Amino acid sequence: MKIGLLSDTHGHFDPAWHEVLGDCDEIWHAGDIGSLEVSDGLKAWAPLVACYGNIDDAAVRAQYPEHVHFEREGVKIWLTHILTPQVKKQLKSVQPDLLIFGHSHIVKADRDKLGVFHLNPGACGRQGIHLVKTMVTFEVQDRRISAMRIHNLGAR
Repeated sequence: MKIGLLSDTHGHFDPAWHEVLGDCDEIWHAGDIGSLEVSDGLKAWAPLVACYGNIDDAAVRAQYPEHVHFEREGVKIWLTHILTPQVKKQLKSVQPDLLIFGHSHIVKADRDKLGVFHLNPGACGRQGIHLVKTMVTFEVQDRRISAMRIHNLGAR
């Protein structure tokens, strides 16, 4: 299963993203969607799993939760926007294999002391501290994450 992962679009939708996301089985958005037009555009390409972020308005929050816990191909996933102290505290009890978050606008991929893989795709929007727009694609199959690629989408 091929996944396209993005975050922090802040209301910006670029049809050129289809080049990266067009062959994905699912698209996951780690919050700060910015508008339902963005999520609707993404859903036109593939099923969307998303959470809201701190800049999202009531319309986005009515459609998407703050946290999403789900499983794909035997991999337990926790999708959220901000890696808060509360989230960090719950990691021991929830025990996901993969923790996905956004908010920092900085790409991150590493494993913590508990063995949880942390993944932040950076930001695809035009606002924030990032200099380039990024997203990540990867495969999830047989309880494994593989073929991870960071896509540089150019200057914000």
